[in-house]
Amino acid sequence: MTRTIWKGAISFGLVHIPVEMYPAVVDNGLDLTMLDKRDFSPVGFKRYNKGNNKAVAWDDIVKGYEYTEGEYVVLSDEDLRQANPEATATIDILAFVDAGDVPPLYYEQPYYLAPGKGGDKVYALLREALRAVGKIGIATVVIRVKQHLAALVCIGDAIVLNTLRYASEIRETDDLDLPTRSTRTAAVSDKELNMAMALVAGMSEEWKPEQYRDTYREDVIALVEKKVKAKETKTITMPGKQKERPRSRNVVDLVALLQQSIGKKPCKGPAAAAAPKAVPAKGHAPARRKSAA
Repeated sequence: MTRTIWKGAISFGLVHIPVEMYPAVVDNGLDLTMLDKRDFSPVGFKRYNKGNNKAVAWDDIVKGYEYTEGEYVVLSDEDLRQANPEATATIDILAFVDAGDVPPLYYEQPYYLAPGKGGDKVYALLREALRAVGKIGIATVVIRVKQHLAALVCIGDAIVLNTLRYASEIRETDDLDLPTRSTRTAAVSDKELNMAMALVAGMSEEWKPEQYRDTYREDVIALVEKKVKAKETKTITMPGKQKERPRSRNVVDLVALLQQSIGKKPCKGPAAAAAPKAVPAKGHAPARRKSAA
């Protein structure tokens, strides 16, 4: 069973909902171990005292805040809790907003919230209220010595707490060279827009997350199995000659590329029917569809 990583309560107005927090995602990244290439032994890291270079046991380690160079204030877990007992044990809902008002850029890490002892009724009440009004709760919560902004979202029978980035953590785009609608070199014609919309409509389908896989991870695992079978576990593959990348052309016939793309992706569904009809570019015939067998 998944281990609880936080216990506390959701609070808004006079409502108090005991909840427990659980991880909502699994990290399936490749777990690679660093090796010494001389004998392929694992490389480890030691905790050591920078003053005398001696190893330090976990039981002898405490946390501290450097208030001036080389000087620290020791902070125990109890110190961190007592700094604001209410904040460390409460998911404090500050407001309710439309889900569409929070850009995806702000979403960070999801956690499942399950009702604590005696909290089923009030948990279900908040969940159904959020679902009925189509809102999400914006809250603050302290997780591992950091206060997070968070969104409480209804997904199925669960209330999901998704930590959010603060506005100050989002970088501005002012220093990026982004084309605007008035940029001459990026001007989009009605014909190009119609073709692009038709392509989007043709590739539109229902969201089915189970059909997407980490194919790169599968390829690496297959390579590992291949090297084990070939008894090449200690063979270091050196970089080979890179294929020369085709030089990009200065002039791109965008409409022709869109026409070719639409020919490869047949339109389907109601979205395709609603899409504007594409007009062939001058000098380019519409892509031919393969005849039915």
